[in-house]
Amino acid sequence: MMKDEKKNRNRWLHLRLSEQEYKILQKYFAESLSPKLSDFARKNLLQKPVVLKYRNQSLDDLISELTRLRTELNPIGNNFNQAVKKLHSLSQTSDFKMWILDFETDKKMLFNSIEDIRMTIRNLAEKWLLS
Repeated sequence: MMKDEKKNRNRWLHLRLSEQEYKILQKYFAESLSPKLSDFARKNLLQKPVVLKYRNQSLDDLISELTRLRTELNPIGNNFNQAVKKLHSLSQTSDFKMWILDFETDKKMLFNSIEDIRMTIRNLAEKWLLS
């Protein structure tokens, strides 16, 4: 049916717009899922539904927060891996005691980050349930 419609489109409509009107048209076209400006304009002129792109702000906020947490966790994970490698290379008791003291600081940072992630997930879940 679409091919028949395209074959029958032999009439031209010339339309002049101001710069401001054209910018508005371009803005709405960019927010739509229409592949071509002519399709978008035709649907609007003929009062047919136009599908718009939709951004879920809650999801955007969640992704932003998870990205921040991932960035925070990466160095902690690297420090943990380095600490375990160092543990495997220790041969004397004094070295082992020093490793334990160093590891305590990394462990506290890790647990604080885990608690931050837990609280963030809880807060995001509460916001999600309220929306």
